[in-house]
Amino acid sequence: MIKTYSELIRLPTFQERFEYLKLDGSVGIETFGFDRYLNQIFYNSKEWKQLRNEIIVRDRGCDLACEGYEIQGNIIIHHMNPITPEDIINRNDDLLNPEYLISTVLNTHNAIHYGDSSLLPHAPVERRKNDMCPWRH
Repeated sequence: MIKTYSELIRLPTFQERFEYLKLDGSVGIETFGFDRYLNQIFYNSKEWKQLRNEIIVRDRGCDLACEGYEIQGNIIIHHMNPITPEDIINRNDDLLNPEYLISTVLNTHNAIHYGDSSLLPHAPVERRKNDMCPWRH
């Protein structure tokens, strides 16, 4: 199943978006291995850097483009459908297609790849009057 940005943003919660994207991979499984230099060349290209900025603006700097999850610090642009060395060698059009990209942070990115929801950010706690004074309930 090809995952798309258009489908993702229809999901209202951060948790639903995570569930849609998660891959359930395993830590230590090689993706690029000795071909890692290929993705480093790609991610340092001018066209990738320009597209990366466009994706960040589109997603309003929010983790999984989810309002209320503004990213403070490094932003990762995640390929929603895993890429291969062959995709880079053959310059697959999907590499630079915004429909297959989403802004995220490292912990969320790792949670997507390894299915570890304990890495996900938590929604802010909604405060109520006197919630810190148990004797005033």
